[in-house]
Formats: sequence, C-alpha cells, structure tokens
Amino acid sequence: MGLLNSDNCLVVAIDFQERLVNMLEKPDSAIKMAKLMQAAKILNIPAIVTEQYPQGLGKTIVDIDVEGTQVIEKTAFSAMQQEEFRTAVEASGKKQIVIGGIETHICVHQTVSELIDAGYEVYVVKDACASRNKAEFKAGLEAMKGNGAKITCLEIVLFELLRTSKHPNFKAVQALIK
Repeated sequence: MGLLNSDNCLVVAIDFQERLVNMLEKPDSAIKMAKLMQAAKILNIPAIVTEQYPQGLGKTIVDIDVEGTQVIEKTAFSAMQQEEFRTAVEASGKKQIVIGGIETHICVHQTVSELIDAGYEVYVVKDACASRNKAEFKAGLEAMKGNGAKITCLEIVLFELLRTSKHPNFKAVQALIK
C-alpha cells in the first residue's frame, strides 16, 4: 500500500448513529469523521454511510453531513454482507477505501476484513474510530492491521490526499484541522 490517491479513493463512515455515539466516553471520533466527510466533499471524493439497524440505534448524527451521500441500512455487522453496500463500493470504481466508525472491534473490523479479502486497499482512520471499551478498540485495530489494513489518522489522510500546499483546495481542507 502506498499513499492515498484522491482519484482512487472512497470514504466509508460506519454506524455514527445517535445511540452508539451517546454510549462513547468521548465523541472525538465523530468529530474527526465529520471532518473527513467534509474533506471528501471538498475534494469530490465519494462517500458511503452505513447505519446498523437505525430503528433501534437511531439515524446518523447530524454532525456527519450525509447530504448527497449514499446511506445504507444494515443488520449484518460487516457492511460487505449487504448487497447494496457491495454494489455501491464496486460501482464507485475506487480501490482505496478510507474508513472510520463505531464499533472498531465489531462492525469496522468485520467490514475492513471483508474489504481486504475482496482486494481493496483499506486505510483505517483510527482517530475516526471508537469502541465503548479501550481494550476492545485496541484489539480491533490490531486485528485489522494483522489482516493488512493500514492504520492511519485524519491528518495523515488529508495531507496524503492533498500532496502539496499548491493543491487548489489546500486552504479549505487545512481549515478543517486548525
């Protein structure tokens, strides 16, 4: 896996839903994911948002701007088990998947593992991921790394996508992290 390429990249937000976010000690991951989604819009990178059983866990939180983004409901822990998700990922034509979500050790881990098995390069934005328990969070990251995911963070992702301060959208993306 090399650097991210904005022309070959898809952003995936896993289950940033009301009840799940409210269970977290700190909602920092949701703030980072919101910034990643904003950067994706600025850079014209497609994005997919999943919602695990929204009737019980609520809709995606308002901080995650889903306007113009495909929102896919799921009941399986891995989004790849949902035909609509698999079809959307394939239809994007992108081979690099940048992903964040809740819960790191369950839905994120299973989705990442199946994306890797399907031949995608997966970049897990660890500061845009969360679990209710720190040990499970760490175990989820270790499992994904062991399966071949690149564990990264928001600023690394943003600056890899920009590549240069001369990028036409540099100031708009930089403003997200100031």
